[in-house]
Amino acid sequence: MQTEFATRVFTLVDATDAAGFSKLFAPQGRMRFGNNEPMTGPGEIEAGVGGFFSTIKGLRHTVVREWHVGSDSVIEETVDYYRLAGDTVSIPAVTMWHVDETGLIDDFRVYFDLAPLFA
Repeated sequence: MQTEFATRVFTLVDATDAAGFSKLFAPQGRMRFGNNEPMTGPGEIEAGVGGFFSTIKGLRHTVVREWHVGSDSVIEETVDYYRLAGDTVSIPAVTMWHVDETGLIDDFRVYFDLAPLFA
């Protein structure tokens, strides 16, 4: 069963709401997207995620499984990417995050192979 916080994360991402998503991060929160350099802070995360959203029509996450230990979460998902060309590509992914004592994300990582999206 998907947790309330995971639902919030993926609802914002699937709405391509970079500003809303970035508000889930602590001031020095970091996000690493694939093998790219980490982004630090809500402003940098909003710009980076927003830039990525501009390369697609949209996306939808389907959670397969979740694991939670204390303040750490690991989510296995399938992501449907709606490409600008009009077709859809589905990619398996794993997202991990840690929330600090205020409930904001201080470490967020997404692991997947985006090559099919841009092939």
